[in-house]
Amino acid sequence: MNNPLRNLNFIFSWRPYQAKVLKNFDKFIDDNHFHIIAPPGSGKTILGLELIRRIQKKTLILTPTLTVRNQWENRLQTFFTKNTSFTDFSFDIKKPNTLTFSTYQSLHSLYKSFKNEADYFQFFEDHNIEVLVLDEAHHLKKEWWNCLYQLKKQYNKTVISLTATPPYDSTNAEIKKYFSLCGEVDDEIVVPDLIKEKNLCPHQDLVYLSEPLDHEINFIVDYRFKIANFVDELLIDTDFINFLKQHRYYTETEKYIDEIYQNIEFFSSLLIFLNQTSTYITQEKLSVLGFEKNETIEFPKLNNNWIEILLQNLLVTDRKNLIKKENYLLELEKKLRKISAYRQLKVNLKGNKTLYKSLTSSPSKLNSICKIVQHEQEDLKDSLRCVILSDYIRKEYLNTNDTEIETINKLGILPIFHKLRKSVRCKNTIAVLTGSLVIIHQSIFSKLQEKEPLNTYTVTPLSSDKEFLTINTNGSKNKIVNSITELFESGDIKILIGTKSLLGEGWDAPSINSLILASVVGSFVTSNQMRGRAIRTQQNNPNKVGVIWHLACVDLSDKRGGKDLEILSRRFTAFLGITYSEKIIITNGVDRLQIPTQLNSDSIKTYNQQNFERSKNRNQIKDNWKKAISIGKNMTQEVLFLNQEKEHPNTKKKVFYKDLVKNLSVEIIIGISYFLPNFLLKNVNIILNKGMLVFFYSLLSAFALTFGYKLVKIVQLYIRYGFIYKKINKMGLIILDSLITLKLITTDKNKIHISTEKLSNGNISCNIEGANKLESQLFTTALEELLKPIENSKYVIVKTNWYRKKLNISNFFAMPEIFSTNKKTALLFQKNWLYHLGKSKLIYTRNKIGRRLLIKARLSHIYNRDKQITKKSVIWK
Repeated sequence: MNNPLRNLNFIFSWRPYQAKVLKNFDKFIDDNHFHIIAPPGSGKTILGLELIRRIQKKTLILTPTLTVRNQWENRLQTFFTKNTSFTDFSFDIKKPNTLTFSTYQSLHSLYKSFKNEADYFQFFEDHNIEVLVLDEAHHLKKEWWNCLYQLKKQYNKTVISLTATPPYDSTNAEIKKYFSLCGEVDDEIVVPDLIKEKNLCPHQDLVYLSEPLDHEINFIVDYRFKIANFVDELLIDTDFINFLKQHRYYTETEKYIDEIYQNIEFFSSLLIFLNQTSTYITQEKLSVLGFEKNETIEFPKLNNNWIEILLQNLLVTDRKNLIKKENYLLELEKKLRKISAYRQLKVNLKGNKTLYKSLTSSPSKLNSICKIVQHEQEDLKDSLRCVILSDYIRKEYLNTNDTEIETINKLGILPIFHKLRKSVRCKNTIAVLTGSLVIIHQSIFSKLQEKEPLNTYTVTPLSSDKEFLTINTNGSKNKIVNSITELFESGDIKILIGTKSLLGEGWDAPSINSLILASVVGSFVTSNQMRGRAIRTQQNNPNKVGVIWHLACVDLSDKRGGKDLEILSRRFTAFLGITYSEKIIITNGVDRLQIPTQLNSDSIKTYNQQNFERSKNRNQIKDNWKKAISIGKNMTQEVLFLNQEKEHPNTKKKVFYKDLVKNLSVEIIIGISYFLPNFLLKNVNIILNKGMLVFFYSLLSAFALTFGYKLVKIVQLYIRYGFIYKKINKMGLIILDSLITLKLITTDKNKIHISTEKLSNGNISCNIEGANKLESQLFTTALEELLKPIENSKYVIVKTNWYRKKLNISNFFAMPEIFSTNKKTALLFQKNWLYHLGKSKLIYTRNKIGRRLLIKARLSHIYNRDKQITKKSVIWK
């Protein structure tokens, strides 16, 4: 019987990096898995189709959305057939064909339609489906993953996995789950290689910051003022203080000790609050937190986070045990509701969701878009091809007249359209393209008619501006999309406003050279897909450089800039690009954008102007990519141990604070050089009258009084921190040796190197070189867990020796999860710790003694709790 797949042939030439992947395919498919990472624009769909063609077996292709599903079939017909002649495919998973294109949702629905798993498995056997192709599989919901993994496990199906963004920022459990389904990464196509091969264009991400409008600022200030007043009143509320003192955890601590250990944060928050009110905390209660008698205790500062924990437990978690106080709790709940700090059984004193909703769709972003477009018009002139993507159409603003435009208070397609038509020149080049609404200027209507017969759509002038026409199609939506896209490509339309659902995924317009992301909803993958629109190359335009504009509204009442900036920062973990710094490198993360650490009106204006200057110099962006690509060979995962003093202006000139010992040592040496001559001159009579011994004792006493404190400080700092980058390198070696012993790293150790470096900004980077992707991921995850503040580790490592005990110094480290599965693996880790870093105690934290020490360890890290201590990143090196 003739296999229809034999009739398929790729009708173009393979790009060099694609040919390299295909050359290695036979070697990697031996284990029935082929797993490749490839960014948007690299042609991973075409590669997937070629792999299917080579395997020559009946295949089910699964995708996250219908748009991507349809794209697979489109690529098949366009690149592997003549005249779209392949018909042996199906979009219906219940009626599979040689190739079946479907979604993960549809597979799960199919799974649920069977009475039992046996019938589900038999369905695939009956239809002889032997190959599973998984597109972006890391976004599977748990139930979707289960039905897919069981199918693969039951019949050992061949699995081909393609992804642009592997889950490197996920938990160990999620990472293991992902790799158990997809297999180890076999090959990777990286952005630097694609730019080097001219398959993606040089590009730069730029952020335009805005401040909230007056009414938004008033809302934020009022909200924070109400919260502050509530907290101040709570601290002097004798009823509340007495209520806490009557809580069973406070009155009968020892009786409820097991219960307390199940929720130690609640107990800690109770004590921290009472301590702030000058209540004396007895040793009985402090011993629960792991503190010994006569031990110096510094209580953490009471902040809104601790009050939140306290109130959340009183009003929700522990409420069923406080029935006698229900009336009082109801009154407390009413007070919180009145200031919008309690909703859906959740206490929130930070106001993140409330304030985020206000800022993320702030009308100030409409002004940002107008300024960006005006700037790009001035800079690119006739060559401008700008796309603006947003989430919602906001049809209530369709007929907004000119006098009402300034009152628009929502972000969306039509608000952007109206703002632009009134504020930018050449408004005839503006158009709107969504699934249900198309708007063009009347001056290009005749050109649309050349592409679309008049009877396929109806035209209505906008009542608010008769120069613009709304187009309602009577036929295929795809035809009008293609026609508008062609008008954009030709330059008749230069500013295209559309929804991310239509244009953000699977839509191609290679001429885009300026992309504004005004989308606030969606995952990292969606963001990366949208961003991919602007970085594709354009035929006959070898000098194309793409600029991607991101928007953020800054909350100046929050020293970190607020939730909108935080969300943007998280999204940038998925975006790879060049830095702005003097030493240009290719890396991910928001730090490469150099957003000011001190945010105010002046710094925001300066930063925005700097970004306008950067966008103007597109040739420099191109040159920077060339330089950055030349200094590296591979993408490497690394862990950054972050300098906590970098908010100070002269950080780059400072020595990393954990090495402060050097500064103090220099200070003492300089001090002694002044001290000794002066002392000798002033006390020479002691030598003459009382002898050398008395003089020596006098010298020691004076020296101790002058320098004693600083000497003790040096010793403590060195013992506690030492030269931290050297210690981090040794921690890397401990993890490496442990992973090799457990056979989780199988690469020859002689080919592996742990690289640790102190960077100019005070950060310390550590990475593993020579390991494969999965091994690198295991290493970086373990190192990050070891360096992070302790949370709820099963085992804790305590660094010990006699002088640490004498100086009352303890260093606590969380045992990485991968070595915490049992005592045997934990002891293996401790053995390697002994070899590289010296003596330590291994504490099991799931009994009473261990739990106390865990709590003490967590409190020792409490000042770093709200700070980011470590960060994972990838870098081209």
